[in-house]
Amino acid sequence: MDQRSQGLVAEALTLGYDGRRIVDSLDVTVPAGRVTAIIGANACGKSTLLKGLARLLAPQGGAVYLDGTLIRELKGKELARMLGMLPQSPVAPEGITVLDLVKRGRSPHQSWWRQWSPEDEEAVHGALEATGLTDQTDRSVDELSGGQRQRAWIAMALAQGTPTLLLDEPTNHLDLTHQIDVLDLVVDLNREQGRTVVLVLHDLNHACRYADHVIAMKQGRIVAEGAPADVITRELVADVFGLSCTVITDPAGGGPHIIPFGRHHALLHEAKPAVASS
Repeated sequence: MDQRSQGLVAEALTLGYDGRRIVDSLDVTVPAGRVTAIIGANACGKSTLLKGLARLLAPQGGAVYLDGTLIRELKGKELARMLGMLPQSPVAPEGITVLDLVKRGRSPHQSWWRQWSPEDEEAVHGALEATGLTDQTDRSVDELSGGQRQRAWIAMALAQGTPTLLLDEPTNHLDLTHQIDVLDLVVDLNREQGRTVVLVLHDLNHACRYADHVIAMKQGRIVAEGAPADVITRELVADVFGLSCTVITDPAGGGPHIIPFGRHHALLHEAKPAVASS
């Protein structure tokens, strides 16, 4: 079977801005029906890659395929019914309510012969419930806290109902409880609805616990990819992040868990005196 025929695939993808290359000739295959986390240091090309996969950034070279079709050949609404994208810092129209924002996720499913339907209503209600916003529907998005605003955008992406969902730092601005809530929700969408999800994440331990597949990037290239247990090592963390650490088994998930050593922790560890025997 042609590798392009299912899921999201990039071949020799080159991306950049103003003639400057950020991502150079990458081959990427997103496993269909799995949760993939893209990790790497700041400015390594993670968000740029996600924008290229979502057609928000035109490639300087190469191509992206979605279920065997060149993504650039898909019409706007057709693509929006197949692939949803939540960018890192979305901007809401001034004064829009939470409910109206989430309803906008259904716009790819509307046409002159198909107006608002019970299916649309159910999708919006489910997205609001999943993100804990059912009691915030009449509030202006402008009035929300950073965490609530992020959840409203996630609800809009969920309401879109696409089989493939790309999320750029979806846990940004969220406290720890809501970070876990969002990531649990991602796993639910994957396991219960079979959605393919790609996330850009900064927290390595979240990536290890919640992703089936990890893509590690450095300076615009992929340096490792695969299951977290096969990819995340002390050597990789040192190479990609310039960070000393130890990797242990996650007592909750069974995968790798990173314990970082800051400069002072490393020094204390090295300088700790031996306990004298009695």
